[in-house]
Amino acid sequence: MIRVLIADDHAVVRDGLKHILERAGRFEVAGEAADGTQVLKLVRDCAPQVLLLDLSMPGRSGLELIRLLRDEQPGLRILVLTMHAEEQYIVRAFQAGAAGYLTKESAANELVCAIDQVASGGTYVSQAIAGKLAASLQDPYSQAPHLRLSDRELEVYRRLVLGEPLTAIAAALCVSAKTVSTYKMRLMEKMHMPSEAALLRYAMRNRLFDDDEGL
Repeated sequence: MIRVLIADDHAVVRDGLKHILERAGRFEVAGEAADGTQVLKLVRDCAPQVLLLDLSMPGRSGLELIRLLRDEQPGLRILVLTMHAEEQYIVRAFQAGAAGYLTKESAANELVCAIDQVASGGTYVSQAIAGKLAASLQDPYSQAPHLRLSDRELEVYRRLVLGEPLTAIAAALCVSAKTVSTYKMRLMEKMHMPSEAALLRYAMRNRLFDDDEGL
């Protein structure tokens, strides 16, 4: 039996994933986490073999968690399951230490195979994700201004583009509004953007956050 920890802030999503795994008959759901703090606690307490991790949860972002767990739990295999199919998230997840990347729309058909693959020590990407990775290697991607951002700055940028006020972003990330303002200032400086309107135009022009409607 492969012990799997499911981390997603939506109970309906967790229930659906649990049903898929239980139906397969060779997985044990070691626990369920709804935010970054719970992920860290359950990984330490339940010793899962595979962490099925959403990138967008309250508190610590998925990318931050991957980096932390890579150092703290080097034997843990992390499979990202997310709505984000954009190149910047795929590349950042693997750079952080993920073993696999799967979009939620592919979960019904690919989840079991993906977990088997990463649990056995391999790497998994769906065909659609593999195509995006190949495309990113052909583009002058490393020169893109948004690549200058830290993971947390990218998350603040995403939420600004969604129209969230600073107070809402602060609550979601468990930081102060002043801290969010600092992140906003830094990301605008790094990207050489003079205004929020310029940030929005850049995001739309480069299709940075195409899948956020489903979050």
